[in-house]
Amino acid sequence: MRSDASMGRPANFKGGDTRTDLSSVQHKRSEPESSCVSMRSDWSMDRSIQFKSGNTEIDLGSVQQKRSEAESSCVSMRSDTSMNQPLDYKSEDTETDLSHEVLNTFRSNLMKKFERLYEGTATQGNPTLLNEIYTELYITESESGEINNEHEVRQIETQSRRAATEDTAIKCNDIFRPLPGQDKAIRTVLTKGVAGIGKTVSVQKFILDWAEGKENQDVQLIFPLPFREINLMKGKTLSLSDLLHVFFPKTKEMEISSDEYKVLFIFDGLDECRLSLDFQRAVGLYDVSESASVDVLLMNLIVGNLLPSALIWITSRPAAADLVPSECVHRVTEVRGFSEPQKEEYFRKRISDQSLANRIMSHLKSSRSLYIMCHIPLFCWISAAVLEKMLSRAETGEIPKTLTQMYTQFLILQTNIKHEKDYEKKVKDKNLILRLGKVAFQQLVKGNVIFYEEDLRECGIDVTEASVYSGLCTQIFREEFGLYQGKVFCFVHLSIQEHLAASYVHLSYTNNNRNVIDQITKHSLRSKVKDWFQLNSSKHVSLSELHQRAVDEALQSKNGHLDLFLRFLLGLSVESHQILLRQIMKLKRSSSDRRKKSVEYIKMKIRTIDSPEKSINLFHCLNELGDHSLVEEIQQYLKSGRIKETKLSSSQWSAVVFVLLTSEEELNEFHLDKFVEGINKHENMEVFQKLLPVIKESKSVQLTDCGVTDEGCAALASALKSNPSQLRQLDLSRNKLGDSGVTLLSAGLEDPHCKLKKMWLSDCAITNEGCAALASALRLNPSHLRHLDLSENELGNSVYLLSDVLQHSHCKLEILWLRDCGVSDESCAALASALKSNPSHLRQLNLSLNKIGDLSVKLLCAVLEDPHCKLEKLRLSYCCVTDKGCAALASALRSNPSHLTELSLSGNKLGKSGVKLLSDLRNDPYYKLERLCYYSQYSDVSPVSSGSADGE
Repeated sequence: MRSDASMGRPANFKGGDTRTDLSSVQHKRSEPESSCVSMRSDWSMDRSIQFKSGNTEIDLGSVQQKRSEAESSCVSMRSDTSMNQPLDYKSEDTETDLSHEVLNTFRSNLMKKFERLYEGTATQGNPTLLNEIYTELYITESESGEINNEHEVRQIETQSRRAATEDTAIKCNDIFRPLPGQDKAIRTVLTKGVAGIGKTVSVQKFILDWAEGKENQDVQLIFPLPFREINLMKGKTLSLSDLLHVFFPKTKEMEISSDEYKVLFIFDGLDECRLSLDFQRAVGLYDVSESASVDVLLMNLIVGNLLPSALIWITSRPAAADLVPSECVHRVTEVRGFSEPQKEEYFRKRISDQSLANRIMSHLKSSRSLYIMCHIPLFCWISAAVLEKMLSRAETGEIPKTLTQMYTQFLILQTNIKHEKDYEKKVKDKNLILRLGKVAFQQLVKGNVIFYEEDLRECGIDVTEASVYSGLCTQIFREEFGLYQGKVFCFVHLSIQEHLAASYVHLSYTNNNRNVIDQITKHSLRSKVKDWFQLNSSKHVSLSELHQRAVDEALQSKNGHLDLFLRFLLGLSVESHQILLRQIMKLKRSSSDRRKKSVEYIKMKIRTIDSPEKSINLFHCLNELGDHSLVEEIQQYLKSGRIKETKLSSSQWSAVVFVLLTSEEELNEFHLDKFVEGINKHENMEVFQKLLPVIKESKSVQLTDCGVTDEGCAALASALKSNPSQLRQLDLSRNKLGDSGVTLLSAGLEDPHCKLKKMWLSDCAITNEGCAALASALRLNPSHLRHLDLSENELGNSVYLLSDVLQHSHCKLEILWLRDCGVSDESCAALASALKSNPSHLRQLNLSLNKIGDLSVKLLCAVLEDPHCKLEKLRLSYCCVTDKGCAALASALRSNPSHLTELSLSGNKLGKSGVKLLSDLRNDPYYKLERLCYYSQYSDVSPVSSGSADGE
């Protein structure tokens, strides 16, 4: 049984009743626009990915409302016998012997299916043994969080800057095991990651290791059910048992509904789902023999009504990950692809000639854009396929340095491979590329990466012709036969689909003077593209007009789903690409001589668009077009240090962002004063807004005395809430934030993604209201902050609000500075009480310049005497302390002398007796004070140190 605290108890397991009303599950998800990221079929695009099930015909029959006592045992997610070891089958039991034989056959079948890896190739290709090529992927625990509305390539480019040192990696086989210190049962895992990042390969490796008896042997049965195959069952009405019998005939001999078997269901590719998953309207189902539509079966299985003891693993691309309510998920993990060492490991395994492998890696490292893409395993495979051919022989062509060059070379490579196959040449090269490009483009607009026969017919491709394409271009376009033996078509990777789509648009312009998007918009399900490329096909189509329309549409897309398509489309107009394309396609005219207008248009857009993030893709587009003028200019400014002396234009500031974010150097510290003189604070904030993407990716941000406004605080809160947040140190001292600014900032501090460790807010005009907002945020998310400086703010009695944070069991605050904050005896008493209840975490406390007196000092001494107290530095300068307080301090330090290393009492009314008490501490054998700071007319009595402590 899992506790109430374990991820919201998705199935509301109470006693023996495992029933859950699906309508009560709150489907908290954003409403992503219909886009290629969600990968929906035609009918689902009409519904803006609402996935309503109101029109689904389901013969539910009589739904069993009460379960038998035998079935109620399923409320424990794992039976005691299955938690740690497989079931013990006894040979004298004939029925058990049968089960043992069936299980072995089941394992053997899965091992045969998953032991080989088809890297981009269909079953006609030459597979590789998975264990020979498999490279461990970087997987971390993640938060469900908000949807990232960026193209997936942009997400990879962003993540490439983020060091993995602070994240806990999870091995693929440990996906259901809690991390050290976690006390929760994990029934349902959602694993997200961009296309080609390795989600399916992770699933394959998990299953293979299980089938070979290496890992997770407490699981008796694994049922892999990819959504691309489940889609073929759409419209069917059957029971869960029947569904399993279809995919796994051997299950007819098993009693899956009991606790005899611990089972795992793996649903790979949620983003490819074409079923109606509406958790709010679905009917509850509790019996595996009851019939319903497939979508109802899946939802009840995920929620826990059906087989509540079964484990569930779902994989998805990020944009579709929230289709399953967060209440139903116990762990969210993210596959981040290859780390830097894993990239090299992959190429050394993939390329047998180690000298060649080294040359390939050296070339990829020479191109920042290519090397970043190598975080995606499938891009590594594409690069290896191209560069192994080009670098292992005398090659006259240019070695790819941009994405467009790499993918065009890959296309040439694959069309050359088809001539080596024993297929009848039923289609010409020209038709092959154009028709594949047409499929790619039309389905990209609709948002599909998985195609079925009806999708291809809509694109004018006969199914038999599609099979020919799949046989000729197994590493571009493939035809799969699933467990259900239905045909599924797809491009090997979304980026290949985007490149072919761009090739189709470009070739239609070059050879036929046609604007193919005019035809697509007639059938498009998204009204937003109805004006896209409204060019008259009867007149000459200008390349610059084509490019300008493409740029405009890419900028209007909220989720950036056209960004990579745009890069490819622009890159194909470069002269070097014209030469490459002529190897596989006759070109009627050249287009490269007109690209200057496209360059100027992009630069104009960079100057005028508000979003720095969107301008980043435009710089990548300029890179594809071979124009580096803006970037090279900024690089010179940065190297010379003259950037803050120069009045930069809007496009130049965008170039600064691009250069910093694409630099190989990690963004550790951001100092705004490196970019501005710091005199004009309004100008400072303008630069701050322009450099916000850089700030979001920095670990330490220094904004002291920069005139930060409420708008800036809101932007910083957004940075703290980003997933994952990079900010670890934030200095906002001497900015008049006021209570409103701190309240805005607190919205970021309370977010679970926030991992800020150090924050300076001294002299920020904070009063009671701001302190209350700050304390509330830290109570909600108390475990991250280690250093907090609130000095020189008029906090007064509101300091007692911080005591609630200090006594929180998860509070890890080590340094607290409250210098000159108007702390009263009442507030100090609350602080002392909090520290006494949770004394082990605080290491430094600064209360200087607060008139707290001897009474407060005596209360603090009670904390110092606690054997669990670990306070190392205590600053009480100018606090009206007299000999009485000094005597209390001396007594406390004698009773617990081993922790305090620094004590500051400068500016207090210490008499001869007080000074003597402190100086006598040197005679104590356990005396640990390294710095004793005070000033008195009696300071000649051999103090350890005199004068002011640092910072006072």
